[in-house]
Amino acid sequence: MSQRTTETPDFVGDHAVDATTLDIIESTLANTREEMDRVVETTAISPVIREQSDQFPLIADRHGRMVMGQFGSAIDTIIDNSPFDWDDLEDGDVIATNDPYTCAGAVSHTPDMLLLRPIFYEGDLVGFGSQWGNLMDVGGKTPGSMPVQARTVFEEGIRLPPVKLYKRGEFDEELLATFAHNTRLPDHAEADIKALAAGTKAAEDRVTELCDRFGKGTYLEACDAILDRTRDGMIDLIREFVPEGETYTFEDYVDDDGLGNGPIKLHLEIRREGDTVHLDWTGTDDQVPGTVNFLLNEKMFKMFTGVFLIMAFDPLLTFNDGYYDLFEVTLPEGSVVQPEFPAALGNRLPMMARQFDVLQATFSKLIDGFSVAGSYGTSPNLVYAGTDSEGNDFQMLEILYGGIPARPGGDGLDGHSWWPLFRTVPAEYQEAYYPLTIEEYSTRTDTGGAGRHRGGHGITKVYTFEEDGAITFQDDRAHTYPWGVEGGDHARTSEKRLIRADGTEEELPSKVENVPVEAGDRLVFRTAGGGGLGDPLERDPDLVAQEVRRGLVSADAAREDYGVVLATDGTVDGDATDDRRAAIREERDDLTEFDYGPLPEEEELAGRIAAERRDFERGD
Repeated sequence: MSQRTTETPDFVGDHAVDATTLDIIESTLANTREEMDRVVETTAISPVIREQSDQFPLIADRHGRMVMGQFGSAIDTIIDNSPFDWDDLEDGDVIATNDPYTCAGAVSHTPDMLLLRPIFYEGDLVGFGSQWGNLMDVGGKTPGSMPVQARTVFEEGIRLPPVKLYKRGEFDEELLATFAHNTRLPDHAEADIKALAAGTKAAEDRVTELCDRFGKGTYLEACDAILDRTRDGMIDLIREFVPEGETYTFEDYVDDDGLGNGPIKLHLEIRREGDTVHLDWTGTDDQVPGTVNFLLNEKMFKMFTGVFLIMAFDPLLTFNDGYYDLFEVTLPEGSVVQPEFPAALGNRLPMMARQFDVLQATFSKLIDGFSVAGSYGTSPNLVYAGTDSEGNDFQMLEILYGGIPARPGGDGLDGHSWWPLFRTVPAEYQEAYYPLTIEEYSTRTDTGGAGRHRGGHGITKVYTFEEDGAITFQDDRAHTYPWGVEGGDHARTSEKRLIRADGTEEELPSKVENVPVEAGDRLVFRTAGGGGLGDPLERDPDLVAQEVRRGLVSADAAREDYGVVLATDGTVDGDATDDRRAAIREERDDLTEFDYGPLPEEEELAGRIAAERRDFERGD
């Protein structure tokens, strides 16, 4: 699928709004986005929203173009796939959907519920407020609705096509009750969906206030001007930093699909023609039978691309739909980034994370003198569910984090989300509401790639289960390594181990479904680190010594990876360090642009992945 834009957007031109008014309106919308999040977080009851903040707001103009938000808008696609038209939208309507295929992947798996509220002023449509969030469960074959062994989206829970949950302000209780009835946690689903609706109402209230204050015409003109200002800024970034005339490529792999198929290749080519940047995923592997397919929304990917350039070179620029005509995207139909219905999508996070890796690595090749971050660790999820000894059902869903790669300006963060606004669920919360104990939550020593700037470490989290149940999780980077850049080392891989109450131990693959656990069993969950950046021998020896004292780097890694020799009191032995670094420089091979780790040939790796899955399913 490729969409080509030939016409200049209608918002480009002179705008009849003064700079001060424009800044006030833009700042108000930016603050409204934060308010929408806060409303949802304080109203929802599920920890994945309330504690981890897995929800995203959006404010769009009257044409459905995102003016403020993060993921880009698919409002036109949603309405096109609904039983109503633009003219059928009325004041007080709220549209709901969680079907990725009816919104072109704007929500990328069924647990993500999206609510969309058209905003009217004096009888005219002036914009939209939208909010989506990750529900705890929407049915399907496994608790959490993210099965590993599903082969179609039909196994991943109930799918709600775009329908009006509110009609002219009238709440359709039967519709929500029917949806919630098909989930394992109907009270959570009902409360969280109502919270999302409240978030869209906050957008409506603030937009209405802006129209009251400045007038409807001025507000609409300001939306056009905000889009236009972002587009002008993006043109400047493209002209300054993206060279013309050459094609740059990069590829990387997701380990597997949870069914023994892998590794799975992502291939991206980027080139510039005039003010247009072409991004082509041709060469990416075909969709897979398992659940890691990622229905990449074209507008969402344009947003990701623009955000990369903005955050790297002009972080004060607002990112919105204003620059979409400057990017042309090719997403091959039937590939893992554009799977065909009814492909399973539930565990698309590994593919999403790798897509970011490939995008930034390709840009690092084409932007002269620009140091890119290394490869991200992982962002897995874990579900623990069952019925306790008193007959009460329980279901925990948690998103965990790996190491953030080293950045041009410093070290990567340890155990942190790729999404900057995400948080961890406090151990105290989990222990209070679920039958488990968190025995350990710590940083994994030496797992971040060594470098002038160190990659972030992965984490170790140890759960002791207090009731019989089952666990399902998806992770990645167990067979492939988060790569380092510009001489930085690759990071260590993820690991999972189940220690039974009787002392026996089982090594688990990175993706499992409904593995039975009993009271007293322990799960040791270790995530991957992030890649390092730059020559490790250029890292400040005193900083290495400090990290040894803090348990972040071992004394052996300090000596072998960084060439830092420590005295008996833990301080740097300067002379020995100079000698050790000189010896390493003499002995080592030339530094590489990308360090992928000790990967076997693709055919051998595919055999290992298939054998691991066969052995696990046989119980070997």
